Amino acid sequence: MGNPKAFLTIHRQEAGYRPLHDRIHDFGEVEQTLNEKDRRTQASRCMDCGVAFCHWACPLGNKPPEWNDALYKGDWELAYRLLNETNDFPEFTGRVCPALCEKACVLNLTHHEPTTNREDECAITEHAFAENYIRIHSPKRNGKSVAVIGAGPAGLTAANRLNLKGYAVTVFDRNENAGGLLRYGIPNFKLNKTIIDRRISLLEAEGITFRYGEDIDVMSLPEGFDAYIIATGTPTARNLDIPGRELKGVHLALEMLAQQNRVLAGADISKDKLVNARGKDVLVIGGGDTGSDCIGTAHRQGCRSVTQIEIMPKPPVGHSDPANPWPAYPRTLKTTSSHEEGCTRRWNLNTLRFTGKDGKVTAAEVQEVTWESVADGGRPVMKPVGEPETIKADMVLLAMGFIKPVQPQFAENVFVCGDAANGASLVVRAMADGRRAAAEADRYLKR
Repeated sequence: MGNPKAFLTIHRQEAGYRPLHDRIHDFGEVEQTLNEKDRRTQASRCMDCGVAFCHWACPLGNKPPEWNDALYKGDWELAYRLLNETNDFPEFTGRVCPALCEKACVLNLTHHEPTTNREDECAITEHAFAENYIRIHSPKRNGKSVAVIGAGPAGLTAANRLNLKGYAVTVFDRNENAGGLLRYGIPNFKLNKTIIDRRISLLEAEGITFRYGEDIDVMSLPEGFDAYIIATGTPTARNLDIPGRELKGVHLALEMLAQQNRVLAGADISKDKLVNARGKDVLVIGGGDTGSDCIGTAHRQGCRSVTQIEIMPKPPVGHSDPANPWPAYPRTLKTTSSHEEGCTRRWNLNTLRFTGKDGKVTAAEVQEVTWESVADGGRPVMKPVGEPETIKADMVLLAMGFIKPVQPQFAENVFVCGDAANGASLVVRAMADGRRAAAEADRYLKR
């Protein structure tokens, strides 16, 4: 390492967010960037720790010690080459990854100040684009073709890997553009869609064909391909089948998030189909990242208030949970930029019913619950406590996750990856599984 003792004298410095009063009025990315000097200084904190738990924790097997060292020494091109060896699209993960590597960083264990790997990754990649380090590859074709069904992070990763190996790759997607949940789930204030467009343009220049607006039935795959990658994600959101679900104003989270991203892209949505929180008291049911994205979107649409409720207990604060030791990803309370923008958060609440007037939702009836352990160590049992109460809501957004799809038995030349194979998970895990599926397809086609 260039400076093996930097971690002793230099503290973690994050770029931080744009001022709250500024960012809630637009959908521009909320995260700021450090200047080049400060970014290299932060990279110097990555120490020669012997056993790199960051590498172990990353589903892609990224090597932060190597590219952080190159960044610290000012060799941005080498840093990008090292990063891109394991990560096909670091401009995506550099913005939306929860940074499992940072949670497993030795500095997180000893100082609770891990290396800024995610921000470094994003900075390296943006520098690479700006300095034209990213060049178009023209792989020699091997005469075989592969169809990729789904243009989300798993499908794009598989397509990229197979294309670089010389296969003629065609990507099919039911939406009007590529990206999957990167485009139609994650808000622009976390990932500007021009970042996706830039990468898709590169993939097209390298020979990948994209066909949009084609909803492929996996039981009737398009003919003429030597292998198939199924990367259709988890299209079915978990619903809440309780009285009042049919009331106007109760929506699945993606109905709002996907529509807002389409509006920002220029889509014309009729007033009667518009899912907009302007002037409304919004209730978000679900405490995960999707729920957080709903909060931030509601603020930018001009809501009156936002309340987020979760049926599970409040996670512990800080780093003191003995049941969840380092280097595992910590199950601790997470406060996002959207939460900072204003939100009432409550836990251990079960939703009993929605009530309304003239066919429109006006409130949700909820009840506090407790979770009791069972003797055999199985799933805790939910028990109601106290009396039901009412939460006022003109709009309810259901952000309770997605149902893992059940896949049929496919032919031996069909490979399933990403959320379609494993259920809803992280973008970085989808990309890693897309890489796995591409390797398996390559081995099959070389037999």
